[in-house]
Amino acid sequence: MEKLDLNNPELYLNRELSMLEFNWRVLQQALDLNVPLLERLNYLCISSTNLDEFFEVRVAGLIQQIEIGDPYIEADNITANEVLKLISTRAQEIVDEQYRVLNDVLLPKLAQESIEILPRVKWSDVQRDWLQAYFIKDIAPILSPMGLDSAHPFPRLLNKSLNFFVSLDGKDAFGRNLNSAILQAPRALPRIIELPEELRQFHDHEFVFLSSIIHAFADDLFYGMKVKGCYQFRVTRNSDLAIDTEETSDLLVAISDELNHRNYGDEVRLEIAHNCPEEMVDLLRVQCGMHRDNVYLVNGPVNLSRLQAIYSLVERPDLKFKPFTQGRPSGVSSNTDLFAKISKQEILLHHPYQSFSPVVDFLKQAAADPSVLAIKQTLYRTGAKSPIVDALVVAARAGKEVTVVIELRARFDEAANVALAARLQQAAVHVVYGIVGYKTHAKMLLILRRENNKLRHYTHLGTGNYHRSTSRIYTDYGLLTADKQIGEDVSNLFVQLTSLGKIPKMHKLLHAPFTLHDGLLKRINREITNAEAGKPAHIIIKVNALVEPEMIQAFYRASIAGVNVDLIIRGICCLKPGVKGLSENIHVRSIVGRFLEHTRVFYFENNGQPEVWAASADMMKRNLLRRVETCFPLEHKKLRQRVIDDLNLYLADNSQAWILSDTGRYKRVERDENEDVISAQTSLLAALAKTF
Repeated sequence: MEKLDLNNPELYLNRELSMLEFNWRVLQQALDLNVPLLERLNYLCISSTNLDEFFEVRVAGLIQQIEIGDPYIEADNITANEVLKLISTRAQEIVDEQYRVLNDVLLPKLAQESIEILPRVKWSDVQRDWLQAYFIKDIAPILSPMGLDSAHPFPRLLNKSLNFFVSLDGKDAFGRNLNSAILQAPRALPRIIELPEELRQFHDHEFVFLSSIIHAFADDLFYGMKVKGCYQFRVTRNSDLAIDTEETSDLLVAISDELNHRNYGDEVRLEIAHNCPEEMVDLLRVQCGMHRDNVYLVNGPVNLSRLQAIYSLVERPDLKFKPFTQGRPSGVSSNTDLFAKISKQEILLHHPYQSFSPVVDFLKQAAADPSVLAIKQTLYRTGAKSPIVDALVVAARAGKEVTVVIELRARFDEAANVALAARLQQAAVHVVYGIVGYKTHAKMLLILRRENNKLRHYTHLGTGNYHRSTSRIYTDYGLLTADKQIGEDVSNLFVQLTSLGKIPKMHKLLHAPFTLHDGLLKRINREITNAEAGKPAHIIIKVNALVEPEMIQAFYRASIAGVNVDLIIRGICCLKPGVKGLSENIHVRSIVGRFLEHTRVFYFENNGQPEVWAASADMMKRNLLRRVETCFPLEHKKLRQRVIDDLNLYLADNSQAWILSDTGRYKRVERDENEDVISAQTSLLAALAKTF
């Protein structure tokens, strides 16, 4: 048999298109009849937010690469220009589907549930009078229309702001024949307004878009002139921060300065109301410097994510997911002495089914414990009001040695992390920003406690962030352990992050950018060797993304050798499964449900002595080779088996699973009529939490 060239670009799927396919799967949740109606609306909004970020970061990056002549180098070997054309085609399909779902499915369904967004043609005279008064009192004073002429050129518009292109006829107070103006809606204005109860005609909840109000009463803004047309539009800009970490002397100052420019980056997408005349579309396109491929005509509000306000405004529990109370591990309550508990046995937490509170409690106990001498922690995303940060401040003020590694470059959390760094520094916490050129993405907490005249290491390692809010909607594992070798490994990592030390020798952990990549390849190759020797061989990987070419090639080699490879990839996957002679033994599935799948787990059968690892890293170049990441073993037999059972449950899911084909498209799993319904998330919720 001819040896396969595993570098052949045809063996790889494009990462950008794979990311769009994930967004398509999220959008399909809005059509799932098993999902409560307001949650379906929420999925539509999430798909819109995801698409925004995709353009702000990924598309912006491609455009920038073309402009500076930097080649787009991915395993599929498609040029940046080709990728942009493919993105445009697929993104247009997704956008069209978003507005079809909104207009043809969700809005009629909401009206059936006595929730309606009223178009102007449905306003009663009384409603119209109230809305005009609201416009005059609460909207018009804040607006600043800008007539377009030689003295008032086309303005540079705020990223993702709601704008209106107004077509005018007549002369203004100065006798000027202005024929167009731009109107930008300040972000302080709500995009959806609920009518007072006494004004509602037919429904329990009646809403009006801000854009509808501005359309209706735009004449009031241009005295003596006639408004011929008013068309909403929105510009999306490059929002990635451009910071040369090698050149700057103070990363905090550099990021703070760059944040001021984020809202005015280069234009990457233009969304315009579908009824806007073609000549006005062309005018806007030229003014914004956009190629026609990046112009999207939409039949509805230009920012669908604003519809999320309805979810909060409407108190209809029957149209939302049933609430639940997060569980706790057996024997762990709010009053448990966690040092005593962890010293006897490791604790594995599975969020969101189990509460994040034990981690917070652990840190609070450490802050108040006179035997605790030092606390060290990494923070990537924590949230504005974090009990984790509160506990660190208390510990520092109590005289403990507190060191925090803050990743200032966590995308879209930069401003929050700059403020966090300032707050911690004011409390006398030692704050460092990690390693120049390498984001610190590891999730580590180390507590050093004096016991019997010796220092003991207590450690928390996780697959997700120290963020209490996301711990209710992201699936993640967290391990609390007093294992001496793991504690020493984490301690050495902190020394490396805060000083100029050499690569630390690890007892148990794998860590990027040094040993994680090779460590995973070594274990994949071990399964290959076992398969070739006729021994049982099985790999199960659950991550958010699989992009790194060497990992994909290793999986291809494993498949060729007869290893059964199960990949549970939430988002991007560049591997082609099911290709004859290459990946017949590889099966790729994606789970999209109530919670965002976020755990990173690696299972290797190891000839009957299974290894299970959990990590902060995905299988991407940046995670494995350009970030500081941790990967930790689950050695306790009971905990290890628990994670294996979880993985098998995901592989059995026939309710929320999608299967990847070699074309890059996904198909939802179809089950037989007599087959039991299996949902991994629903099963774990029932087993670990209290549902209502």
